[in-house]
Amino acid sequence: MSKEKKRNLKYINLYKNLGENIKKYRKNKGFSQEELAFNISSTRNYVGCIERAEKYPSLGFLFDVATALNIKIQDLFEFEN
Repeated sequence: MSKEKKRNLKYINLYKNLGENIKKYRKNKGFSQEELAFNISSTRNYVGCIERAEKYPSLGFLFDVATALNIKIQDLFEFEN
């Protein structure tokens, strides 16, 4: 297993919580995955993968999401647990 894969597994809960927050804020804004993807020049499939923690977003992606949803990027990292 690669070092990157091991590191990602270590932080899987972070990615899951991050994905859940993206989904929560997206739905609060009334956006579908497709609408959010269009607003950030991405794809619906990629947004879905991020929300399900199947892929790991870049900082640039998170900045674009926060901007499109009119929230602070740190809001995406406010977890209940």
